[in-house]
Amino acid sequence: MRAIAIIPARLASTRLPRKILREIAGRPMLAHVVEAARRCPQLADVIVATDSNEVLAVCKQNGWHAEMTSPAHRSGTDRVWEVAQRVAADVYVNVQGDEPLARPEHISALLTPMQDTSVLVSTVKTLCSAADVNNPNAVKVVTDLAGRALYFTRATVPFDRDTTGTVARYKHLGFYGYRREALEKFCQWPESELERAERLEQLRFLDHGIEIHVAETPYDTVGVDTEEDLRRVRGILLRP
Repeated sequence: MRAIAIIPARLASTRLPRKILREIAGRPMLAHVVEAARRCPQLADVIVATDSNEVLAVCKQNGWHAEMTSPAHRSGTDRVWEVAQRVAADVYVNVQGDEPLARPEHISALLTPMQDTSVLVSTVKTLCSAADVNNPNAVKVVTDLAGRALYFTRATVPFDRDTTGTVARYKHLGFYGYRREALEKFCQWPESELERAERLEQLRFLDHGIEIHVAETPYDTVGVDTEEDLRRVRGILLRP
């Protein structure tokens, strides 16, 4: 199985401008993501997909494989699809450029379900910490007994009706594996109603009946969308 990682790296970010080049532990955020992906032994290549000449220059300086993509893309997944049309692979892994706590184990986990050629999309989850249970920025996922996603939401689910305190909740981590056909279909479909309501693009797959297989990992991450997120990640990476 030839798997490649594509890292969407858009420089213009609404909530945290230029976030992928913001410094964390003396290096740009993007460096932490690229190098984590490159440490995954199952990947044949790691490609940064950007719309910025500045990001492209940073990639060249560091010897990272990078591809220029259209600035018109609505999402990172659209950017992944553009590169996928030029680069052949069995599985395309979307590693978001604002995940500086990414680990090779995250990618290895999501590639495990893809060993089954009938699986079209995979992702990862981890046990939700107490701090994230009621945090709408920490997306929750509920799966069936076979590990297939039933729903993704910013709400706190499952609901502990009897307040037992024993309900396990899982946080969704923003890493995806796609077969080419699923990626192509996703980018052809319009935004779905659930996707629009939750602002979660993976719901587009579920709306169209595409199963998402969810692997579990013990390793949490912090996606960086705000200055507060950036401070939190800096604290984690600088911790002795």
